[in-house]
Amino acid sequence: MEISSFGETCLRMRGREGVVVSDAYPRIVGPTGRGLTADILTISHPDGQPTLGLDVPAATRRVDKPATGRGSSSKNGALVPTSLESAFLLDSPGEYDVHGILVTGVRTFRDERQGAERGFNTCFVYELDGIHVIHLGDVGHLLTEEELGDIGTVEVVCITVGGSLAAAKAAELVAQLDAKLVVPMPVDGDGAGKAELERFLHEMSVAHSETVPKLAVTHSSLPAESTVVLLEPRGRN
Repeated sequence: MEISSFGETCLRMRGREGVVVSDAYPRIVGPTGRGLTADILTISHPDGQPTLGLDVPAATRRVDKPATGRGSSSKNGALVPTSLESAFLLDSPGEYDVHGILVTGVRTFRDERQGAERGFNTCFVYELDGIHVIHLGDVGHLLTEEELGDIGTVEVVCITVGGSLAAAKAAELVAQLDAKLVVPMPVDGDGAGKAELERFLHEMSVAHSETVPKLAVTHSSLPAESTVVLLEPRGRN
């Protein structure tokens, strides 16, 4: 399984079963998506201002509809770039089976007041090549025992840095999940993203860090101890 970054929380995860793209907001990849394609597109939260009062109950379901129409939008109001219109769109909690790829969406919030300040968020767990990856979106709180139970065991954690969680809390959340690989997703909404990333790396006891163009993961390559990997965003020109 291979993970690449397209900027901020937009990742592409490629496995034998297919390709998953997360949070491909037009603000990040452009309205056309610059050719970025996938079998599944997940949207963790509306881009920009929160959409308060929006909740979709968790359910077990099999997806049978792709995103359609130029500039189509998801249930939570996020626009879909045109290159991803044919992808199966997931933007709410539930258990999904799409093209043999198992995806679990877990309802969380973008603040510590159950969404009262910044709205809802969905953390997505993907199973690709037998590896479990969680994309935490813009989660704004530590996870409850129930949420941890819904998530299950994961080998790779993709966590936003510079979003709703302060660096120390983000590191604490990583510890809750006890994954072998940690992929920070730096955002720079207020211009302090680099400093927040440095604080996060300090919290994770990372003395020296280098970016890599992509992360290839197999069970045999998983490190014995939790390891942070910085991805270099691609396709930004």
